[in-house]
Amino acid sequence: SLIKWPQRVVAVKRLENVVNGGEREFQNEMTSIGRTYHRNLVRLLGYCQDGHQRLLVYEYMSKGSLADFLFKPDCPPSWDERVRIALDIARGILYLHEECETQIIHCDIKPQNILMDEYQCAKIADFGLAKLLKPDQTRTFTGIRGTRGYVAPEWHRNLPITVK
Repeated sequence: SLIKWPQRVVAVKRLENVVNGGEREFQNEMTSIGRTYHRNLVRLLGYCQDGHQRLLVYEYMSKGSLADFLFKPDCPPSWDERVRIALDIARGILYLHEECETQIIHCDIKPQNILMDEYQCAKIADFGLAKLLKPDQTRTFTGIRGTRGYVAPEWHRNLPITVK
């Protein structure tokens, strides 16, 4: 849902099933994106934690998701736009993997989790499945998570995932 603050529209994400894993998703989002700031990451502006209610307040992305943008039948993006979007996403992933204080592995990069702002700048969103690496950690083990589709070969071979 959307809330209009004075001079600002924000997006509010309400987490469901807080008792059955939603709390872990909430804590992951708070821990991972709550302390990051990069132009290619959706910015977490605030949160509400009241009983079993969990709300996350994000900057509003007026152009919707990358999936919406890519699959418009009436006006598909040009090759130059697609390259610019790919570079935006790559910059966001580079920041998560190598530049932020705590390395973050997103674990669910897909067109629905890339949002577009009013300038058609791509921003990575939805950090509920993210894994945080300790300062001396270069890999981690985790079960297959996120949306079915492409997954890194390491997951199929039960090998640790890395920032690669």
